[in-house]
Amino acid sequence: MIVVVDFGAGNLKSVQSMFRRVGHSVEISGEPSVISRAEKLILPGVGHFRYGMEQLGNRGLIEVLNRRVVEDAVPVLGICLGAQMLGQGSEEGNVDGFGWLPMYTRHFDRSRLGRRERLPHMGWADTEVDETCRLLQGFEETPRFYFVHSYHFVCDEPDIEVGHSVYGYRFVSAVAKGNVMGVQFHPEKSHKFGMTVLRNFVEAL
Repeated sequence: MIVVVDFGAGNLKSVQSMFRRVGHSVEISGEPSVISRAEKLILPGVGHFRYGMEQLGNRGLIEVLNRRVVEDAVPVLGICLGAQMLGQGSEEGNVDGFGWLPMYTRHFDRSRLGRRERLPHMGWADTEVDETCRLLQGFEETPRFYFVHSYHFVCDEPDIEVGHSVYGYRFVSAVAKGNVMGVQFHPEKSHKFGMTVLRNFVEAL
C-alpha cells in the first residue's frame, strides 16, 4: 500500500490522479494507523514550512513518520514543501524539519537573479539528473519539470544531490539518500517526465 500523507497542505488529488495514470493506486490518509501499514510514503505539500511542520505535529504524525522512515526504512518521496521538510530546517520559519537528510532550505538569492526572474519561480526547467539514482532513470531526453517555489535545497553532503536545475543560477532540485528522496518540482504537474518519476518510485525502488 502506497500512502499519500494528508496533513492539510498538499495537492493530494493531483498526486493521486497522476499515480493512477501510471497504473498504480494510492491511498490518501492522515491517520497514523494507516501510515503504520504503508509500504511506501508520499509526503506532498505546498505553502509555508512552519505551517507544514506544525500541521504534522498537530495531527500526531511526526512520531509515526519518524518510526516508519528511520526505523522501518520505508521509502518516502517528498514533493515540494514535503521535500523541504525532509531536511534539517528552512529559512521560512524557525522550526526544525525531520532531519532525515543533511540539508537546509534557503530562499533564492535575489542578487543572483535577473530582472525577469521573479519569485516565486513558476514554470518549467530542464533538469540534470544523476541516472544512477533509480528514482531518476529512464528518460529518453533531458527531463523538464514544473516548479512553483521561492526556496531551494542547500546540501551539506554533495552525494545526496541527484538533480540540478537553473533559475538565475544552478540549484539542487532533487535529493536522495537511502530510502529518503525529495524533489523540489511537482511530478504530478510535469506530464511524461513526472510520470516517469512516480512510476520509478513504485516499480524501481
